[in-house]
Amino acid sequence: MTTHSDTLPNHTDSHRVLAPGAGFPRQPRLLVVEDQPLHIQVLNRALSPECRVFMVTQGKQAVQFCVDRQPDLVLLDVEMPDMDGFQVLEALKAEEVTRNIPVIFVTAHTSTDMETRCLKAGAVDFISKPINPSVVKARVYTHLKLKFQSDLMHQWVYLDGMTGAFNRRYFDDQLQTEWRRAQRTAKPLSVILIDVDFFKAYNDHHGHLLGDEALRTLVKAAKPVLQRPGDFLARYGGEEFVCLLPDTPLADAATLAERIRQAVLEQRVLHEHNPGVGVMSISLGVAENFQPGIANAAQLLGEADKHLYVAKHSGKNRVCSQ
Repeated sequence: MTTHSDTLPNHTDSHRVLAPGAGFPRQPRLLVVEDQPLHIQVLNRALSPECRVFMVTQGKQAVQFCVDRQPDLVLLDVEMPDMDGFQVLEALKAEEVTRNIPVIFVTAHTSTDMETRCLKAGAVDFISKPINPSVVKARVYTHLKLKFQSDLMHQWVYLDGMTGAFNRRYFDDQLQTEWRRAQRTAKPLSVILIDVDFFKAYNDHHGHLLGDEALRTLVKAAKPVLQRPGDFLARYGGEEFVCLLPDTPLADAATLAERIRQAVLEQRVLHEHNPGVGVMSISLGVAENFQPGIANAAQLLGEADKHLYVAKHSGKNRVCSQ
């Protein structure tokens, strides 16, 4: 059974407040994998409320939780009834979405041989039982800071420098990852392709500097619409953007697309060469993995592109998902 610390305030994973006293960009998510209630209580008291603490008591639960939620760090007991800690870590290293999650082993075995085995298996640290709360907190905070620094560097590599959206490389990587996850879990996966209407005419009339500013305005308007942690916006190329929406059925994705369309219109970016509108507008095509004829990620993207084509050639400034 998966549990959550009762001492934590209600919030969502998408919040961006600083963890109290810790200086993290957001509240870290920790998974404690431990089958002894006393040790669970000690770890929870040491790490809450600065961290959001989740707890499972079995190895299989831990692997599934990490696949589904990708915590920032795992505190993993070596000895458990169904899978031992080494088997859990091996399973995490085998999955693309979990292999980079830092794992700290927590064990009653204090020999040098055991510590060496833990580190060789891929753990970032080793904590001995009985648990010293101050030591646990210090080591966890050290590895969380390293993890967030790594995430930031990783993000810089995948950002479009001009607009601040994710870039095409990041989208392509995540599309494949989320497609495999959707296949494994039998959950919906949707994409939204976005194209700025009459953008060549905008650049020709207003110049490329204002054209770049218009694209940044689009990103600024669209990002707040995507509120769930797994949803994101990427620059697909030129004036085209794409949203990836895990666990989102077609109807919900179309609703989000319409909100993005409205949000861009509300920016009132002057576009004299956009007939009947007079401001910047966008056309959007939406597709879902469960639609007929979609058997891979490329076909999902191709279906969204077909719907975008229909939107562009049936009047623009609209969403098409059928």
